[in-house]
Amino acid sequence: MTPFDPLNLGKKYTLLLAHGAGAGANSDFMQALRLAFEPSDIDLVRFEFGYMQQMTETGKRRPPSPFNQLIEQFSSVIAWCQEQTSRPLWIGGKSMGGRVASHLLGTSTVMGGIVYGYPFHPPGKPDKLRTEHLQQITKPLHIIQGERDTFGSAAEVSELTLDPGIELHWIPDGDHSFKPRKRSGYTLPSNLAMAASITQQIILDSE
Repeated sequence: MTPFDPLNLGKKYTLLLAHGAGAGANSDFMQALRLAFEPSDIDLVRFEFGYMQQMTETGKRRPPSPFNQLIEQFSSVIAWCQEQTSRPLWIGGKSMGGRVASHLLGTSTVMGGIVYGYPFHPPGKPDKLRTEHLQQITKPLHIIQGERDTFGSAAEVSELTLDPGIELHWIPDGDHSFKPRKRSGYTLPSNLAMAASITQQIILDSE
């Protein structure tokens, strides 16, 4: 597999991001992040899992591949990136893509992980947690989460036991895609800009 975006070898860092379960690398969310990083020294590189590539080609919806296949595909893109350049590599993604990345922190030579909207549990099912591996993380993991995320709100996540190496960054009044309510006084563009700014600070402070 090769990334959705070409590498810009003139930049200092790589941030390799995978998409969420239902929308690919060209989703509004992923495009907004990509644009936000263009002026920075961070090369944001998106890629699509195989099932999403098939959806794009056929126009027919498909469920995500089995989780072990997603891990294998993400691993292959990490290896590809590291063959192209030795600059520092961070991995992450939106929701499911970030969850896959979080499983790879201990088995790859990446700097750390950044997740946008971690799916701590399915919506409406707070008892079905996807956090067992988050109790022992070997690399820095930053989770940028909307305060109202139905996959894990600020109130819900505050009750969980997570590894001290995980740092949570809350997006004000944001849902799973960081969209706030109108009455909150926040906007989606400002929340996305905040997420991008947090990410840049994490990576630039990592050296």
